[in-house]
Amino acid sequence: MNWLTSVFERPDISWWDLVDIAIIWFIVYEVLKLIRGTRAVQMVLGGALLVALFYGSQWGHLETVNWLIRNLAGYLAFGFIVLFQSDIRRALAHLGRAPFFRYLAKTETAEESIEELVVAAGMLAAHRTGAIVVIERQIGLRNYIEGGIPLDAVLTYDLLISIFQVSSPLHDGAVIVQEDRVAAAACFLPLTVNPKLSKELGSRHRAAIGLTEENDSIAIVVSEETGIISVVSDGQMERNLDANALRRRLHALILARRPSAKPQEAHSP
Repeated sequence: MNWLTSVFERPDISWWDLVDIAIIWFIVYEVLKLIRGTRAVQMVLGGALLVALFYGSQWGHLETVNWLIRNLAGYLAFGFIVLFQSDIRRALAHLGRAPFFRYLAKTETAEESIEELVVAAGMLAAHRTGAIVVIERQIGLRNYIEGGIPLDAVLTYDLLISIFQVSSPLHDGAVIVQEDRVAAAACFLPLTVNPKLSKELGSRHRAAIGLTEENDSIAIVVSEETGIISVVSDGQMERNLDANALRRRLHALILARRPSAKPQEAHSP
């Protein structure tokens, strides 16, 4: 019975063991996310087969198979790097966008993103092109992103202007921005049911108010009829902003995040 007792005996587990397991779990999870839907999946399956053959050859005393796998292992590593260099670059870029590294460059990245948003809003307003851009903050907007067209593209004013052109198939709906990336376009947002709002406000303004009533996101709205730029946060709208006023408001909401007095809602179109 001693052998049975030893099988069911569990060693003492410390906090460091749990941390060790959590790190390995996170690494495996991230690797699986990176290779999902790519040709690297077949490579992983082939590698798993070789590992199984290696241990199987040791167990079955297949000396020739074992010798062959041991001698091929070094060459396979170089072959993997050559064949999957693009996937490796993508994985390293993904690692560079991890929360820790984003935190280090957060201020500079946010400054650039704000400037891209201000330029895009100004150009759209000048041409009276209707638009709504939502900026994610602490509360995630995954439900709305999944309901739109995923893009995961670098945030630039050229991209935003292209999306909201009337001829674009993505212009009908909102763009959602995460950090310095355009996460999705053509996203549909919940409309506010506030009966006190002016009837002159269109669906874009009502959608911006409805979304920001539910979470801490920020919405930039450009009116198609008047070209007026508005900023919406906490369900409150500040209208008639020029480029400088929009820049200051976004700085206060995104960078400083200071509690500010809620702006009075204007009822003009």
